Amino acid sequence: MGNGGESKVLNIELTQEKIKSIVNVTYSQPVSYFRKNIKLEMDILKPSREGKFPTVLFVTGGSFAHSYKENYLQQRIEIVKAGYVVASMEYRTIPDGVFPQSVEDVKAAIRFLKANADEYGIDKERIAIMGDSAGGYLVAMAGATNGTRDFDKGENLSENSDIKAVIDIYGVTDFGEVDFEIPDDIDEGYRAILLSVKFWLNDVRNDIKVTNPISYISDKTPPFLLMHGDADTLVPPIHTEKLHKALIEKGIESTRYVVTGAGHSDEYWFQPEIVNIIIEFLNEKIKNV
Repeated sequence: MGNGGESKVLNIELTQEKIKSIVNVTYSQPVSYFRKNIKLEMDILKPSREGKFPTVLFVTGGSFAHSYKENYLQQRIEIVKAGYVVASMEYRTIPDGVFPQSVEDVKAAIRFLKANADEYGIDKERIAIMGDSAGGYLVAMAGATNGTRDFDKGENLSENSDIKAVIDIYGVTDFGEVDFEIPDDIDEGYRAILLSVKFWLNDVRNDIKVTNPISYISDKTPPFLLMHGDADTLVPPIHTEKLHKALIEKGIESTRYVVTGAGHSDEYWFQPEIVNIIIEFLNEKIKNV
């Protein structure tokens, strides 16, 4: 057993860099729907070497009832390894926040990253936003309203919230498609989701078009990457399809992938093929420009 006590020599080629993790960074301290002061945080992953890097802000899903910034960790790490700073944010959810406050939080997080670009190694001219589910909806709204100050509230208002690219992963587009008459025999989990979305839309139910990113598309709207599973029963693929068609009709670049067999937030979304498409899109739109 062993080789006579001699140490083994290991020659390693340096192909990966160290990742630095900075957690629980306060980016905004807004007032809640019920006039309570709250603190919103983000986690930042970055290459540990010096320099300014293209940056991705990730917005997690959670049916507008929770926003766990720890989510999507595998994909975020892969994007950092490809040479990006990746921030992952929480935002106001019910009962603390309703529409449009969660959209305002995404804009506030973008402005925070720009205002603190030197500290975190961020190239403020090369920022993209990415989200899944409710987060996909929020990044679509933030991207569609690029070039405006429609949802800019709070701190760091000397910075704008414009970004260069949007990645919307099975996000809602049209709340008019959602049936809020909740039947008695519905699955309890699904009932809870519908109730939370209904509360989140409470103040705008009579003017639902103000919640639709399609209403805001302009020539300032950046390129979109949309992805959806054809087996998604929670947010049907029609949502990203409508957005994709509207972007194309208005002359905005949009690429949409339908993933065979994929449901909502299942194992399909953790596969390398998905993150490779995301990284290729980011490389094209914000890294190699």
